[in-house]
Amino acid sequence: MTWRLPAACALVLAIGAATLPLQGRISEEAAQAHFRQTPLTLGLREQIGQSGFLAALSGFRSPLAAILWIEAHTAWENTEWGRMAGLFNTVTTLQPRSLPYWDMSAWHMAWNASIAALNNTRQPSEALRIRAQRGYIALGRDFLERGIRNNPDRPQLYIQLGVLLRDKLEDHCGAAEAFLKAASFPDAPAYAARFAGYEMAKCPGREREAYDHLRALYEKGESQRLPSLVNLLREMEIKLAIPESQRLPLPLPGS
Repeated sequence: MTWRLPAACALVLAIGAATLPLQGRISEEAAQAHFRQTPLTLGLREQIGQSGFLAALSGFRSPLAAILWIEAHTAWENTEWGRMAGLFNTVTTLQPRSLPYWDMSAWHMAWNASIAALNNTRQPSEALRIRAQRGYIALGRDFLERGIRNNPDRPQLYIQLGVLLRDKLEDHCGAAEAFLKAASFPDAPAYAARFAGYEMAKCPGREREAYDHLRALYEKGESQRLPSLVNLLREMEIKLAIPESQRLPLPLPGS
């Protein structure tokens, strides 16, 4: 009997050594495809309770996330912002590859909760209202950045990050980078590249780069020649002292 334990250990080690290259290759391919599930940790168990944790372990992540999302919507209707944020964290942990969960969580935090905090009549201190507003905007940004880390191969969350940086933080340089990254994907909407140029034009030191970027879009054809793009190009031609011969053609009379 005493020989069996060492023999069994040796067999397990041999099988493990034989399968290690295959396991490594599978893990590498999964990482490259971004099939990265968030691990089920004790922290998650604390968030969803034992029964929910067992459901997640049993492969019911998606329906559990859907139930918690409905609960989060109820928290939104009741303006329970802290509880809503906690539920959003759980939902996105359960379904890290679901873009709508990240997108809507960020929107609720950076827009709905932040505006409610700023207009909170129960808080007489304007400074504290502004601090709360900024805190919720930061939470919204965090949802988008974590969503991007889990979905780096898709443009949608980069676009939403650009919108948040532009509209909520007036970080035009950061917004330009987010829109540029979104525009680099083949399935990105056409407006992503235009938005990148618009924000770049407001980023100190990048005006010429913005002009070249927008002019390249203009040269692609009518689909990109929106009035906002054309008007900005004409303004930048004057600001950058672009030679007359290189400027956009003047519109025909009556056009």
